[in-house]
Amino acid sequence: MKTILITGGVRGIGAAIALAFLKKYTREQARVCVTYTQDEENAKKIRAAGAEVYRSDVSNEADVVELFEKLGGVDILVNNAGVALVKQLQDTTVDEFRKLFSVNVEGAFLCAREAAKGMIDKKSGLIVNISSVWGEVGGSCESVYSASKAALIGFTKALAKELGYSGIRVNCISPGVIQTSMNARFSEEEMHALKEEIPMGRIGTGGDVAKAVLFLDENDYVTGVDLPVGGGFCL
Repeated sequence: MKTILITGGVRGIGAAIALAFLKKYTREQARVCVTYTQDEENAKKIRAAGAEVYRSDVSNEADVVELFEKLGGVDILVNNAGVALVKQLQDTTVDEFRKLFSVNVEGAFLCAREAAKGMIDKKSGLIVNISSVWGEVGGSCESVYSASKAALIGFTKALAKELGYSGIRVNCISPGVIQTSMNARFSEEEMHALKEEIPMGRIGTGGDVAKAVLFLDENDYVTGVDLPVGGGFCL
């Protein structure tokens, strides 16, 4: 039986990925596990759908080590947990910078490190890091967020080289404009303007990203890629 872990998996993109895996695999084929930190309401919903739910702060090393001890290792890890920051550089504090990197980058590092230990023993595994289009091209007033997501792309490529000889694949997905709570700050007019910049003519969904994760699950000769899922945004 496979063990699949999606961090930040109770809402938005993470929940969509968890639900896609729950649909793909039966309970006899895979355990679908998710983490969260605060959202009890959505945690109950994803648990009711069939996922195992764990309260764990991915930026806390002790939490992550304890989580993987409970799980007994994983076969697929999706590093989805992340936080955003929309702020001009000169107004950004060191604490804000550190918090963003502690979740977006250090969290991915900690989970990948613990996952890799078991994967190396099995000589198989898949790690998927969820980056962002801003990690590829940068976003104005989101310099720190963009930097953290760019770090995930570099981490992905280096780790794919390091772990490939152990039969482990490491890939990255960079979503474009996706309809999630992170984009709730945009007005209707702003969302319309963003939509006009997308060649596919629509805002993306968590399901679009989930399909890309399933694609990476199914193609065992794909590693080290940064897969844009944005309908052509920023081409």
